Amino acid sequence: MASLSSLIEFQLQSAHDLSDILEKEKLAITARSAKDIEQLATEKLALITNLQQTDERIGQHPDVASLTTDPNLSPLVEEIRSTIADCQQANIVNGEALQRAQMSFNKLNNLMQQSQGKLGMTYNADGQTKNVTTLGTNIKA
Repeated sequence: MASLSSLIEFQLQSAHDLSDILEKEKLAITARSAKDIEQLATEKLALITNLQQTDERIGQHPDVASLTTDPNLSPLVEEIRSTIADCQQANIVNGEALQRAQMSFNKLNNLMQQSQGKLGMTYNADGQTKNVTTLGTNIKA
């Protein structure tokens, strides 16, 4: 069985890696890079799975009680908790940013669909609307 200290160190490194990925995800969202967002989401899920599995291993470790009493381990545990809390907040912010980006895309898409219908629309001499698919594109002069 792995030492409790090595499990805690691995957990701390995973928490820092998750924090880094969330920062990269924020930049990818800002840049609207769908490919990067998708790749980072995959990496993020893998790290979260690793964190959960390591947490289970720590919870089943025979020396788990020393996490609160060992002066070398308890500050690391607190740092892990703090980093994970920061990650949870960053993930919420990134999720909200993605939702806003999706809403913006949907609005733009709706406007484009509406404008495509109006693109070839003109008015005749009586003021009635008339759809013309060649509005100004078939001029021979």
